[in-house]
Amino acid sequence: MADNDQNTEPLELRSSRAKSRDGHQGDKPVARTSTSLGTNGDLEDRHDPERRCIISGEKGSRDDLIRLALGPDGTVAPDVRAKAPGRGAWIGCDINTLQKALDKGKLKSALQRAFKTSAVIVPEDLPQRIAAALERATLDRLGLEAKAGQLLTGADKIADQARKGAVHLLLHAADAAEDGSRRLDQALRVGLDQMGVSDVKGLAMPVTRSILSMALGRENVVHVALIAPAAAARVSQALSRWRGFIGLSEGARPCDTSSQGSSALRN
Repeated sequence: MADNDQNTEPLELRSSRAKSRDGHQGDKPVARTSTSLGTNGDLEDRHDPERRCIISGEKGSRDDLIRLALGPDGTVAPDVRAKAPGRGAWIGCDINTLQKALDKGKLKSALQRAFKTSAVIVPEDLPQRIAAALERATLDRLGLEAKAGQLLTGADKIADQARKGAVHLLLHAADAAEDGSRRLDQALRVGLDQMGVSDVKGLAMPVTRSILSMALGRENVVHVALIAPAAAARVSQALSRWRGFIGLSEGARPCDTSSQGSSALRN
């Protein structure tokens, strides 16, 4: 399957403007029907942007699945940014399902088929390595958006911008106080003209304020607001994969409003 550049928009925020880069002239895609090896050695039909999970067999977008790569010594490692060279294998299950597949030997067999070699070494802590890599990728993305001036911290600043409808994604640290999160959730609903929809709220991050603070290079970061649609999409995509893998994404859906578009996530 051929790897394409990672779409920065998560599945729930993606719109019809998303285009394949398999081949294009200006804004018009060039039709291709051939099957070939991509830059990472993954075989796919160039018309099919989906990948197949080697555990469940189900297909999904590469934005939602996780790529595994084979090292020079045969060790399997997470490649969450899908940049490593060579043939790749994709998984779309959560950490508990992957752990069961690992314990039963199903994962190793699936990887041997995917990589077309029996010389595959599967680390015992591969599920934990994947979770750590997804966490790192999400926090790195937040750090980049912070450097670009695309996010806000500080409850008062966030509340002010949320009431104005300028917040496109609201995040809370895992140890955020309930009353503080509730206050910002209410401000978000005001800005989105969704006062009667109680499940429109910020997403709880799977990390505490101390980790968020280190990731952003700021002190006491409890809440984070993304104030640019593209930045919110990039963070949401990374966060959705992370939450999904560790089992925290059930029920997350975009909140569509006529004025803001897909801007908040429902829990």
